[in-house]
Amino acid sequence: MKTENNKLGFVVAGLLLAILMSSMDNTIVATAMGTIVSDLGGLDKFIWVTSAYMVAEMAGMPIFGKLSDMFGRKRFFIFGIVLFLIGSILCGTAQSIEQLSVYRAIQGIGGGALIPITFTILFDIFPPEKRGKMTGLFGAVFGLSSIFGPLLGAYITDYISWHWIFYINLPLGLLSFFLIFKYYQESLEHSKQKIDWFGAFTLVGSVICLMFALELGGNEYDWDSINIISLFVGFVILFITFLFVETKASDPVISFTMFKNRLFASSTLVGLFYGIAFIVASIYIPLYVQGVTGGTATNSGLILLPMMLGVVVSSQLGAILASRIGYRNVMMAFAVIFIVGIYLLGTLTVDTPKLTLTLYMIIVGLGTGASFSVLSMAAIHHMDARQRGSANSTISFVRQLGMTIGITVYGIIQRNIFSDHMNKSFEGSGQTFEGSASSDPRSLLSPEARKAIPEPILEKITDALSSSIAQTFMWALIPAALVIVFVFMLTNDRLAMSTPATKQEPQTE
Repeated sequence: MKTENNKLGFVVAGLLLAILMSSMDNTIVATAMGTIVSDLGGLDKFIWVTSAYMVAEMAGMPIFGKLSDMFGRKRFFIFGIVLFLIGSILCGTAQSIEQLSVYRAIQGIGGGALIPITFTILFDIFPPEKRGKMTGLFGAVFGLSSIFGPLLGAYITDYISWHWIFYINLPLGLLSFFLIFKYYQESLEHSKQKIDWFGAFTLVGSVICLMFALELGGNEYDWDSINIISLFVGFVILFITFLFVETKASDPVISFTMFKNRLFASSTLVGLFYGIAFIVASIYIPLYVQGVTGGTATNSGLILLPMMLGVVVSSQLGAILASRIGYRNVMMAFAVIFIVGIYLLGTLTVDTPKLTLTLYMIIVGLGTGASFSVLSMAAIHHMDARQRGSANSTISFVRQLGMTIGITVYGIIQRNIFSDHMNKSFEGSGQTFEGSASSDPRSLLSPEARKAIPEPILEKITDALSSSIAQTFMWALIPAALVIVFVFMLTNDRLAMSTPATKQEPQTE
């Protein structure tokens, strides 16, 4: 038994390394983007580096989740690691921003396999009474990667080379590959099914159109340009086609029968609105700290530390409580904490003490963390083992979609509010906001740039930026309130405990 437990520990270590590698990659790259662009050029195309990864990852999630149900977790997990590592090596050798974007897409496909399958393997190898604790542990890794990713990215970029932010994945990925390949053995029998190629094609196509429309609209092209309109039209046509195809397919990529399960449907919707509201906090708290209070970007990885520590704590706590007081009760308590935290962020002003902001961030983090662990458990509560891959990948896909929508929608809201405040500030002064060299709030993120702005102008800009961010948080109360609405739809089932008569030992080799 001791040997079996040791082998199970190796499997968990392999899964944790894969999650750490894939979740930390985006934050490391974001920190190094300035240096990468200055080296490779292509400032007008740098958005593709992030977009290519996100599009490929999101499109791959539901497809690999379904394939893992059909043909086994292990082969597609290993495929994801190999593809992610190949993409990492290629990214480190990129000679242009176009090459880097293509290689990031390869990485993204691998990430699309890793994240949902990792959690599915976790549910396969552990009995119900241990899933809460382990899911909380994996949620904690997500939170920690958000903290240490930027710090590691900044250090590697400053003292080694930006190429090594990609090569750092190799030791983590190879060790994960070895541990899973050697110690993980599936016990589940998989029956071969017909692959829904047309459903996969229309799903991927619709995701690509939507993602690029949201990423490029208002940046590369105007929202009413033919390019963006065409992308939205393409999304609508392909998505409607996908929905029709899935109702006819014998083995659909996303089975709509899963949504007849009340726990799965409500967990997915709660995850969607959590994703929208949480990404707003993740983006605009650093903007507030750097742009309003003049904090330096050098320690940008530490700005969200209080919030992420709250995420780590509540991820573990929520998973433990799910077996005692039920999914709905747990999520209702944390959802109330979450909406209070978002409201408090909406009260930020130029004069808000940093200690007060820290407290607000901790509250938001505490309200968020449980969603990562509890919603995943609730989503698969009544699912057959052969549906877990699809269920996990679908809820991950929807949450990621929520984050993408949140970035775009609330980016528009914040820019418009900021612009209105600036125009009012410059009224009657003989200057116009549009003509001001300081019209871009990102110019405030550099201490050197702040010194070059006259004090009266800087004061107007910081006031406008502070007000726009606070009002953006108030608008984020809408998805936060919808979180509570859909939490009511959850059942109050508890995380089931296996009995001695039915308990099965985890399968390891």
